[in-house]
Amino acid sequence: MATANERHVSNGRKPVGRKPSKQQREARKKRKVIIFGLEIALLLVMLVVLWTVLKGTEVKRVEVNDEELEEKMNETVLENETLKGYRNVALFGVDSTSGALEKGTRSDTIIIASINQDTGDVKLVSVYRDTYLNRGNDKYGKCNAAYANGGPKQAMMMLNMNMDLNITDFVTVGFQGLTDAIDALGGVWIDVDSEELLHINNYQMCIAENLKCSYTEVKETGYQLLNGLQATAYCRIRYTKGDDFMRAQRQREVIMAIADQAKKANVSSLTKIANDVFPEIYTSLKLDEIVSLLMDVANYNIVAEDGFPREDMRATGNIGGDGSCVVPLSLESNVVWLHEFLFDETGYEPSAEAKAYSQKVYSDTNKYLNK
Repeated sequence: MATANERHVSNGRKPVGRKPSKQQREARKKRKVIIFGLEIALLLVMLVVLWTVLKGTEVKRVEVNDEELEEKMNETVLENETLKGYRNVALFGVDSTSGALEKGTRSDTIIIASINQDTGDVKLVSVYRDTYLNRGNDKYGKCNAAYANGGPKQAMMMLNMNMDLNITDFVTVGFQGLTDAIDALGGVWIDVDSEELLHINNYQMCIAENLKCSYTEVKETGYQLLNGLQATAYCRIRYTKGDDFMRAQRQREVIMAIADQAKKANVSSLTKIANDVFPEIYTSLKLDEIVSLLMDVANYNIVAEDGFPREDMRATGNIGGDGSCVVPLSLESNVVWLHEFLFDETGYEPSAEAKAYSQKVYSDTNKYLNK
């Protein structure tokens, strides 16, 4: 997939400044803008939060120690003035039908959602689940193991350490949550091609068996309204041209389709989402942080999306005991691209830590890629 860099006009800003005090960081938290979602939807969740508050629906919330996360951030991240204008949230989709969202299951979907707090523009980047990275504990391998080993905290550390980011919030969902959210919105519009049609019903059948529910076959190609189970199955398709890279693109496609539907949702739909979906979500976010911002939801738009590592800066291969991996040919160069893509930072200089991780990834994988 072509990158979306052409859509962006660089502002030429570079990391400057000194490390802010604890009081300054706390003050910034109070001003932060929060939009969140998962594989399900940044804009969707913002809309339903108000109804959750009014209905008294329980949310599976975990208190994240921001200071612990900041201690693991690379040295220059907290000094980066550009990052202060953005809100970055980690979206995790786990391969779970039993509601096990905390840890012990690998995160098959990892998406960074970056929100420009001045413009309301939202950009999405999928981090491919088999990418060979520092897992957030100075052990290297497939990055989706970070969530299984240490839950969302370690998974956020993994993203921050490898990519010079400052993520402190997350949302996690399983199959049931995504299915119910889409059904509550009345479905999503997706263009299904002939290759995808061959697989979507097989995935539906497997998910329906695990969720102990029935399913409706998708019988034709073309732009059509998919229900929750159909759209969830669409997100799972990987046995087509493009393999897991195309699967990640489908996941971003469904997020954008949900965002479109969420903007048109009526009161009845929002109430049902609040009742049905929120108990199936695991998150670090506080409800009262976004209630006052709900009326501005129409001002937020997903303007760009891509995958990490970038297509022309990655390789695939069997890396020893880790098996088939996606390898950033240069993690350092991918970090430079990521900061330009998300934050319009031209000429970004990765931290010393990110450069060290890049060297380790190269030394671990080069011998296997060049056999």
